[in-house]
Amino acid sequence: MRLTEGECWDRLGTHGVGRLGLRGDTAPVIVPVNFLVDGRTVVYRTRPESVGAVGAGTPLAFEADHLDEERMRGWSVLLTGTAEHITDPTTTDTLTNRSGSRPWAGGSRPLWIRLLPEEISGRVIDVP
Repeated sequence: MRLTEGECWDRLGTHGVGRLGLRGDTAPVIVPVNFLVDGRTVVYRTRPESVGAVGAGTPLAFEADHLDEERMRGWSVLLTGTAEHITDPTTTDTLTNRSGSRPWAGGSRPLWIRLLPEEISGRVIDVP
């Protein structure tokens, strides 16, 4: 069953880890990131030298899901859009102080990137 745009954002707001998809040198690259929903965008933080430290305007895909294999239920949301670097100190401070913003991988991750969505879609599976 397809999710509405609002249902997609509602589900993304309940999660903190997703997968970032981007172009690699020879094949697409998928990397896990912890993220926050900020308005109608997804933001994540990374190190400037990491794979996820893409330039502004870079096309990105982002996917988050929740699966209950035992009950054969779940949902998945996919966003596609472009990257934007967040450089405003007030915005980065606000994001850094939000619950769930601490990088799971630890270490310094000073670069905040916002995914500006062009498309969002989602599906839910619930087998009776």
